Amino acid sequence: MRNFNEWIAQFKSSISDYRYYVDFQKVFGNVDSIKVELNILNSLIGSSDIEAEFDALLGKYPEILKCIPLLLAVRERELYAIDEEGECLYNFYRANCSPAQYKVFMRKTGLFDLMERHIVNNLVDYVTGVEVGLDSNGRKNRGGHLMEDLVESYIIKAGLIKGKDYFKEMYLSEIERKWNIDLSSLSNNGDAAKRFDFVIKTPETIYAIETNFYKASGSKLNETARSYKMLAQESRNIDGFAFVWFTDGTGWLSAKHNLKETFDVLENIFCIKDLENGAIEKLIHQ
Repeated sequence: MRNFNEWIAQFKSSISDYRYYVDFQKVFGNVDSIKVELNILNSLIGSSDIEAEFDALLGKYPEILKCIPLLLAVRERELYAIDEEGECLYNFYRANCSPAQYKVFMRKTGLFDLMERHIVNNLVDYVTGVEVGLDSNGRKNRGGHLMEDLVESYIIKAGLIKGKDYFKEMYLSEIERKWNIDLSSLSNNGDAAKRFDFVIKTPETIYAIETNFYKASGSKLNETARSYKMLAQESRNIDGFAFVWFTDGTGWLSAKHNLKETFDVLENIFCIKDLENGAIEKLIHQ
């Protein structure tokens, strides 16, 4: 029997890899897509008559409009603004306002001031910085896949082949059809569309796998532990099927009680240290 306290003491505080912080490939791609238009707008930097020059640019290169929201760190194509002089919904991909109205937007948002006072030297560099900042919002999505990617790397290291020995993001209904197994007890007789992160198929057993990592505490941890405890208990009565849970993260330290309840009933619950010690190899060869 494993000792729960010794097991949870091995949990890691983070699994962030080097690409977690900024996806520079995405950043550079986004900047490249509007680099020509940004360079056209660069001619306004340090301008002594910026409104007239903006008029001329807009008349000759109307496509420069699509850059403007990003100068404000906004991705929307339409921006709404209101003040004591009125309100307006500006479209920056299909012009719906007069050049004079777009100049109002540029002046009141401070963009003209940014450029004519030469506060920035190059809008391509400026937007690259904006994109880096906006990409930080994507860390949550990237973080959500870190544990999944880590587990998959160990599945591959164990010699399993995607589409043959293991499958990614598979619904219960797909498992039932593919291997002619009744899993209705896990889906409330078909009412719940449960999806597993991975499924490993060995000659004797179908292993349905969930993965997650929690850096911080929260109510979701207790909910997850209770849900997986129920899943573990219901899976016991299905021949040729087993539920497996890979989890880690010091966020669990605030929800130890609920996690221990699942640990006590789920034989196949593993942390990253277990992965490092060959948990997948032991699982598929047992």
